[in-house]
Amino acid sequence: MKILLINPPNSGRSIPEEEYGIDSLKPIFRGEPLALEVLAGNLTGHEVMILDLKVEPEQLGQTLTDFGPGLVGITGMTCEANAMLAISETVKNHRQDIIVVVGGIHASMAGDFFNRASIDYIVRGIAKASLRLLVDSIEAGKTTAALPGIARTAPGKKLTFPPKKYSTLDLVEAQPPRYDLVERYRDSYTLTSLDLNMGFVATAFGCPFRCNFCCIRSLTDGKYLHHTVESVLRDIKLLGDIPVIRLLDANTFGSINQATTLCTAIKKSGINKQFLADVRSDTVVNHPQLMQAWHEAGLRAVIIGFEEISDTGLRGMNKANKVATNTRAIEILHEIGITIVGDFIISPWYKEADLMPWNATLIVMPLIYP
Repeated sequence: MKILLINPPNSGRSIPEEEYGIDSLKPIFRGEPLALEVLAGNLTGHEVMILDLKVEPEQLGQTLTDFGPGLVGITGMTCEANAMLAISETVKNHRQDIIVVVGGIHASMAGDFFNRASIDYIVRGIAKASLRLLVDSIEAGKTTAALPGIARTAPGKKLTFPPKKYSTLDLVEAQPPRYDLVERYRDSYTLTSLDLNMGFVATAFGCPFRCNFCCIRSLTDGKYLHHTVESVLRDIKLLGDIPVIRLLDANTFGSINQATTLCTAIKKSGINKQFLADVRSDTVVNHPQLMQAWHEAGLRAVIIGFEEISDTGLRGMNKANKVATNTRAIEILHEIGITIVGDFIISPWYKEADLMPWNATLIVMPLIYP
């Protein structure tokens, strides 16, 4: 079967642009569609193509004509949901018999939005194994009604998702991502401020915490499923001479033993890369030696969800952390020499003075070292 996997185009302008005319804020990076590369990795035996509409926003129609897919898969976030729907309608208008499948975070959390005539199937959660089961069932002419985590659309009726229990089997680690399918776009995937190519490598999926603003936990029913050290090293090496690797996971150091073993393996392998990763501030405070070791292995920047500027605000978000921990984490990372990218959920009631102490603390240090 010919399978076309589509990354939606950029969806509109940012709030500073839209509301205040501020166009000086630029993206930190443009990344590759790793979710689609991962899905493609488990579609062996099929002719698979990835179309990145963030790079080629006008190529959908021509690609449908030239490639002639039998199945189109579309992924996206909530801000891209309308774009995903528009893509599905374009596909069906092009040829009604093309099977359209949607997945990703919005499809997983709000599947009813995609219960439309232009969409055939909705896939929840980690879909690397699920999509393969769906494709195999369709090709063999078997019923798809009982496939775990997959709903057949029925506009006007209630969606039914057979229950699915997630495990490391859903990672299908024997099948690496198809990085080769975006080779023509590779020069577009850059760390913008330094004009360096950057690649994505998945280290884990899911999260065991219960922050009330986050939907990541629900993708794996609260399980933290990490890849083996061997598969992470394999994927890093598959990216060749790309100098910067973004370890893509909401909490790269969610398993201290795993993070320690991976760090040691990277050092022993002779891999010479610069790494970006997500980390919790309490992990930094409780395991500063781990952060030092990772810095020696190439970790140059971390993304931390500080979220709030008061303990009251953190408790209101069910964030199992404190401002004192966040502050100490900043001090430790500065001492080591790791750049901090801090994420905050800005309250409408904040005043500029509320944020000034944090603004002074989050000093941007050189990302790439000689």
